[in-house]
Amino acid sequence: MNLKMKVNYLLYHYFAKKLPPSNIQPNIGQKKIRYFFAKSLISHMGKNVNIEQGSVFTRDLIIGDNSGLGINSKVTRGVEIGDNVLMGPNCFLCTESHEFERTDIPIIQQGFKDVKSIKIKNDVWIGQNVIILPGVTIEKGCIIGAGSVVTKNIPEFSIVGGNPAKIIKKRDKSDNF
Repeated sequence: MNLKMKVNYLLYHYFAKKLPPSNIQPNIGQKKIRYFFAKSLISHMGKNVNIEQGSVFTRDLIIGDNSGLGINSKVTRGVEIGDNVLMGPNCFLCTESHEFERTDIPIIQQGFKDVKSIKIKNDVWIGQNVIILPGVTIEKGCIIGAGSVVTKNIPEFSIVGGNPAKIIKKRDKSDNF
């Protein structure tokens, strides 16, 4: 990590991350400030991305145009987010899990499984307090209901909810651009 990146890291985590949410008045440019510092910390960051207050992410995040991380959301390694993705507050995108196969030693001593990427395609709305587990792909046009725990892939234009998340219904594709 070079000096500029270290400085941006510190400024993001100790200043920009703590600024008020983007929709709070008075608006002091908090969205632009967070974007400025986060852009140098993220592998690929599209245009008009909204990194909200308290968001935590890793350097290898890929996030497309007009997308965002919700207030206090946490995104772990190996996550790709497409264009036009809305994310509510307190979401957790988790790509890692503990090893637990052996019974002769405590789970805490078994380490971690390999990272399983999460992919969120274009035009997805993720509600508040959603958890997305390792290896999941959410196809384009989906809506993930608040409080859902997504444990498996979601087909395009699905509306899902629950724990574990299940398809509630499909969106009418004729309404899409």
